Amino acid sequence: MSENRRDKSMSDIRPFSIHVADEDLQDLRERLARTRWPNRETPEDWTQGVPLDYVKEIAEYWLTDYNWRTCEDKLNQWSGYLTEINGLDVHFLHIESPEAHARPLIMTHGWPGSIIEFLKVIGPLVDPASHGGEAADAFHLVLPSLPGYGFSGKPEATGWTTSRTADAWNELMQRLGYRQYFAQGGDWGSIVTHDIALQHSDTCLGIHVNMPLARPNPGSPEAENLTEFEQGALESMRYYQDWDSGYSKQQSTRPQTLGYGLADSPVGQLAWILEKFWAWTDCDGHPENALTRDEMLDNIMLYWLTNAGASSARLYWESFRTRSADPIQIPVGCSVFPHEIFRCSERWARVRYPKLIHYNALDKGGHFAAFEQPESFVDEVRGCFRQLR
Repeated sequence: MSENRRDKSMSDIRPFSIHVADEDLQDLRERLARTRWPNRETPEDWTQGVPLDYVKEIAEYWLTDYNWRTCEDKLNQWSGYLTEINGLDVHFLHIESPEAHARPLIMTHGWPGSIIEFLKVIGPLVDPASHGGEAADAFHLVLPSLPGYGFSGKPEATGWTTSRTADAWNELMQRLGYRQYFAQGGDWGSIVTHDIALQHSDTCLGIHVNMPLARPNPGSPEAENLTEFEQGALESMRYYQDWDSGYSKQQSTRPQTLGYGLADSPVGQLAWILEKFWAWTDCDGHPENALTRDEMLDNIMLYWLTNAGASSARLYWESFRTRSADPIQIPVGCSVFPHEIFRCSERWARVRYPKLIHYNALDKGGHFAAFEQPESFVDEVRGCFRQLR
């Protein structure tokens, strides 16, 4: 046990094992079989979205070959729980390390991700000695599903911003007996992790993010004499705004309208997420160069089976215009993968993160770092928090 552990108050934490009803899987098969398809795209590429032939191919595989129970077994091999925080059930995995002095680490996913992203890194992070690492790098892992995502509850009133989620995650760690801990995240998980650092610097000892949120202010020294890396980062941001951000505009303004289609059509939910696996992974033009079909469908199933299309999108409506850019005053580690949506240079990072302890720009990987490049992700997390032993 970690030295900062206290006795758990298990009365507030209920064991939870995932088991989807056979009727829900049969309903999925029936909906897939009667899909009404649009006509095909007019260009010979992905510029209008996921090509019709590829969606048909994946949908047929989903219907005939994919096995949800295999994913369910993978998830259930780790200890799962529910706990109510601020009136909302939070689903999380809690995997304790066999190492006596392991350090607690809460890791947060984003959209369109899930805890599925972390399955490949659990073993190496929790038990490094059994995976070619050093026992001193071990962590107790806490992997929650965001409010409205996966098997967490769906908020029934407004107010579940990233800031409120950060408070809930801090409460979760205290409830588990971790008085002090580290935090890690990407995408919305990065924003939640930033909020934890801003709001709970007394209990969070340091953070690591694989989507750093540091940008140069116009007219600042950091916006002058741009390096080739920085020029490329700004060009990528412009491309995102012009050609890749329509989903966020819809989810941040009219998530409910979008939700009807995502709740009713599995192929609609499939395409809505599949396109991002193409756009945001380091896949050389095809998502299956980065992730397998089963991996992508495992993640998509956590949206379809839990009917989370609308509830997950509402996080954009709640938080898209309320993000803080305040400096982080605790130790921060940044790992920048080359196909990330937003990339940050080290000098930009040092302005917002005055206690930057780790920065690395990698040569392979994208937005879903732990999912795409688990070995590099593990090395980055270990390397960051090794500075705080």
